[in-house]
Amino acid sequence: MEFLADYASFLAKTVTLVAAVLVVLMALASLRRGRSKQTGGHLEVHKLNDFYKSMRERLEQSMIEKDQLKLLRKQETKAAKLAKKNPEDRSRVFVLDFDGDIKASAVESLRHEITALLTMATPKDEVVLRLESGGGMVHGYGLAASQLVRIRDAGVPLTVCVDKVAASGGYMMACIGQKILSAPFAILGSIGVVAQLPNLHRLLKKHEVDVEVLTAGEYKRTLTIFGENTEKGREKFQDDLETTHELFKNFVARYRQQLSIDEVSTGEVWLGIAALGKQLVDELQTSDEYLASRAREADLFQLHYAEKKSLPERFGMAASTVLEHGVLKGWTRLNEQRFWQ
Repeated sequence: MEFLADYASFLAKTVTLVAAVLVVLMALASLRRGRSKQTGGHLEVHKLNDFYKSMRERLEQSMIEKDQLKLLRKQETKAAKLAKKNPEDRSRVFVLDFDGDIKASAVESLRHEITALLTMATPKDEVVLRLESGGGMVHGYGLAASQLVRIRDAGVPLTVCVDKVAASGGYMMACIGQKILSAPFAILGSIGVVAQLPNLHRLLKKHEVDVEVLTAGEYKRTLTIFGENTEKGREKFQDDLETTHELFKNFVARYRQQLSIDEVSTGEVWLGIAALGKQLVDELQTSDEYLASRAREADLFQLHYAEKKSLPERFGMAASTVLEHGVLKGWTRLNEQRFWQ
């Protein structure tokens, strides 16, 4: 028993030492990465025509007799050879995806994807954005919308597909498209601005806790969490919201000139069917239906820029990344649920 106790003690010390060495190495790697700020990543490209073809062939294998299937494959091979001899000028469709959270984090990949496709895209091609977002921070979605403006300024047709939700900052992005397609019960609109924060001043005062808020500049701090808010500060904060809302309205009106902007900029949301009547969208159609139809006449390429994972993310920081992602997803879900209240 004494031997086992000594062995357990030795094992515990060894594990502790190894863990300490790993923590130090990870900290050094993180520090080194922070200094160099390497932005490694790569662009992934998938031809969606091949995806649709593989699904069709799999279905044919299950439903068609072997003799008929063999004949069908011969016909397809013959048609493919003729197509190579007489190639047709097929247009290209670049497919992008944006799944937005409150920070519009996906803009980091979107900016690289747009930069890449603009090196090859022409006005004969098309960009399709599959957009899902309930909105979030103004500056984040302002940047995301500005990235889409690059496509439009380059003269490349942009189609935005909304299957679930494009509200607030999400609709700020959607309005850039020359054509907006929506599922019948997708949520659209919410052209408004909201800000909320708790104030703990009375609670802290009750427990005799003083908080000093020192500023230079009359409106450096309008509303605060710990200090005492003033009526003048509230008025200034409300003025800032109204100014942001006016800029939001003007931005949407610039790219969706057919809208009655005062009618739809009340912060309300509409389902796709009602949004069509408000001219917030152009057609009721899912992204699956639209892309499947385009695949018959064009080559579809799905682009995704994948960020290179760092050493800390692979080891110690992966848990914090997952936790942050979970919190952001939860907040986004709560934000989307208010559309049904």
